[in-house]
Amino acid sequence: MIDTLNLTVPGQGLHSFTPKVHDVVRRSGVSEGLCTLFVKHTSASLLIQENYDPSAQRDLEQWLNRLVPERDPLYTHTLEGDDDMPAHIKAALTATTLSIPVLDGELTLGTWQGIYLWEHRRARATRSVVVHVA
Repeated sequence: MIDTLNLTVPGQGLHSFTPKVHDVVRRSGVSEGLCTLFVKHTSASLLIQENYDPSAQRDLEQWLNRLVPERDPLYTHTLEGDDDMPAHIKAALTATTLSIPVLDGELTLGTWQGIYLWEHRRARATRSVVVHVA
């Protein structure tokens, strides 16, 4: 089964969409297999991360912003604003695909793991994530 999730996010940061992926897996009817996710954008990425303490998500975001600052004089690709090239670099350093085993019709995520869209642009955006369960 293949489905596309269109996720609207308010801007930069980690945005959980774990329940939406669980729904796709349940609807697929697959009891044992693999769930693959792919984000169709060059300035956003996917991440499995702790879903219990939001400070972990904030710390990751702050760390990546420090690693890849805006307005670096090295950047020439600034057509869409100061966050444009940093967003591309952040997406290159992180993941655009995830694979999660399915067992007994459920994702095999750990107790404190969640699935996140990591938006690297500051503006509100709608991002498409393709979910394939087989």
